[in-house]
Amino acid sequence: MTTLFEGSLLADYHQFLLCDAVAWPDAPVFWPEAVLRARLNLAPGMLVVSTVRNMRVPVRVLLHPARPALDLAAFDHVAEAPLHAPSGRIAILGLTDAQDSAATAAVPQLPLRALVTFAGLGTLSADGLEGADRYTVHLFPGTETGVTVLRQWEEASPP
Repeated sequence: MTTLFEGSLLADYHQFLLCDAVAWPDAPVFWPEAVLRARLNLAPGMLVVSTVRNMRVPVRVLLHPARPALDLAAFDHVAEAPLHAPSGRIAILGLTDAQDSAATAAVPQLPLRALVTFAGLGTLSADGLEGADRYTVHLFPGTETGVTVLRQWEEASPP
C-alpha cells in the first residue's frame, strides 16, 4: 500500500474529487437520488465524493496492488466506483480548488477501482460545521464499471 495523499480538503458544495491530472474533465452536474445515496458521482476520468460537511474534511488516498480486504462494519458508508487516469497522474482536490494548486500523484495507467470509506458521518454538530467525519479512497486495479454501494448510511431524521 502507498499513501498518495493525506490531509484536508475544502469540501465546498459537500464535494471533493479525484481526476486525471492532465485531461481535467468537467465535473458532473447531474445528481439524481441514487447518486446522492451512493455518495459518489462519475464523469469520464473523474470521481466525485459527496461529504456530510461543507467544510475542510480529512481525506486519505491509498494505492493498493489489489483490492484491499476491509471490515465494512467499521465504516458508516462504503461505496465503490471506477476511476481511470490515462495520463498516469491523478489530481486530488476540493470542487472549487484551483487546478494548479491541486495535490497530484502517480497511478498506474490502467483502469482503477476506488473503494471509498466514510466514517464518523453521524458526528456533526448541530450547525453542521464541526464533526469527526473522515474519508478514505482506496485505489486498486480493476475494470468493473458503475457504482456499487457496499454499506449504506442512513442519515438520522431530526426529532
